[in-house]
Amino acid sequence: MEDGPAPAGAELAVARNEEEAAPLVPGGRGAAASASASQTRDLHLLSSAFLFVFLAYHAAQNLQSTVNTDENLGAVSLGLLYTSFTAFSVVGSPVVRRMGSKRALVLGTSGYLIFIAANLVPSWYTMVPASLYLGFTASIIWVGQGTYLTSAALSHARDNNLPEGQTLGSFNGEFWGMFASTQVIGNLISLALLRDGKDGGSVTGKNLLFVVFLGCMIVGIVLMCLLSKRDEKGNNAPTHSSFGAMMKYIVAPLKDRRMILIVPLIAYSGLQQAFVWAVFTKSIVTPVLGISGVGGAMAIYGAADVVCSLVAGRLTSGLHSATSIVSVGAILQAVVLFWLLLFYSPMGGLLGAAVPLFIGALWGVGDGVLNTQLSALLGLLFEDVKEAAFAQLKVWQSGAIAVIFFLSPNITLQAMLILMATALIVSFGSFLLLTLVVEKPSTVRS
Repeated sequence: MEDGPAPAGAELAVARNEEEAAPLVPGGRGAAASASASQTRDLHLLSSAFLFVFLAYHAAQNLQSTVNTDENLGAVSLGLLYTSFTAFSVVGSPVVRRMGSKRALVLGTSGYLIFIAANLVPSWYTMVPASLYLGFTASIIWVGQGTYLTSAALSHARDNNLPEGQTLGSFNGEFWGMFASTQVIGNLISLALLRDGKDGGSVTGKNLLFVVFLGCMIVGIVLMCLLSKRDEKGNNAPTHSSFGAMMKYIVAPLKDRRMILIVPLIAYSGLQQAFVWAVFTKSIVTPVLGISGVGGAMAIYGAADVVCSLVAGRLTSGLHSATSIVSVGAILQAVVLFWLLLFYSPMGGLLGAAVPLFIGALWGVGDGVLNTQLSALLGLLFEDVKEAAFAQLKVWQSGAIAVIFFLSPNITLQAMLILMATALIVSFGSFLLLTLVVEKPSTVRS
């Protein structure tokens, strides 16, 4: 994850000095052009690596309640996974600072590989340890991702004299667009290999599916290894001298009122993701389309997510544009929640079958908005402590996801919808307040 040595601000200052001095060196322009090409190459590699890793993981996650039903093994494993993710997210930042984001990305992928392998022989002795380890590695890969992508985007902006906000939006738009397509591709693979209608009940079908997913994981790891080393310079310096110093660095963003105001939206972004995985598929899709329809509904959700991520990323230029984009996503999800709460009931026929697909598309738009805008905003607002900021992102997101997985089997759909609507109202209100707090144009560079 995105989640020591010299302070991040000092590293950025050194980087700026080096970039300013480059034109004075013979061949400086060629070097700058080469650096710019390297940054876009790394963006494509990073996006492609996550595509292969997460098309396998997301499809496997969506199937857990179907293929691992004994004593709710699948649901419990996911709950433990995200609880572990939350706990380890506080150490993701110092691990990434010591290792460097590229090494962290490669190490982080190992947990996903082991989790997929555990699904070939699912039991409490394989799934639980694999889930706990994945929680640890996920905290690393996501801090590494946020740090690496932000570093590449800011370097690209400075090398080409481009606005930082717009460049961050563009880089995040491409990454999250590719990432969202994992829901489309992975679920279509599941639909094809399990199309016999047994929905994973056939051991042969399930094993073939997870073998294919293992192959995808290996391709993703290879692509991670091809990334350039972007932030290795200061990583051999001594890290935080004590546990207290490390924790002080990690919680530093929470002393900033901007982070306090954006945390509710971060938490809601986790809630709305888990709502799709744990509630939408079970309570909205399955009663109408059956378990075999989950893959198709999630593919449409992912397709809407892809398009929205790409468009929202291109439109991002700073806090004010992000406010408008987030508002659109929040309104769409609010409409879905209140319609489900007040008017929805399962229907038969073609119209009834289309409703869950339409809901999935609208929800995917909101997810695409939140993913692109939160990542871009954290990169802009907390450039000097970006590892700690992205660690906070995953702490609150994964904690919220774990809450949904543990709550969903124990509360009604109506209660869950009320919880989601309340969380959306509070988080969106807090985000609007953030736009008032960040008044000076210099606070967020355009």
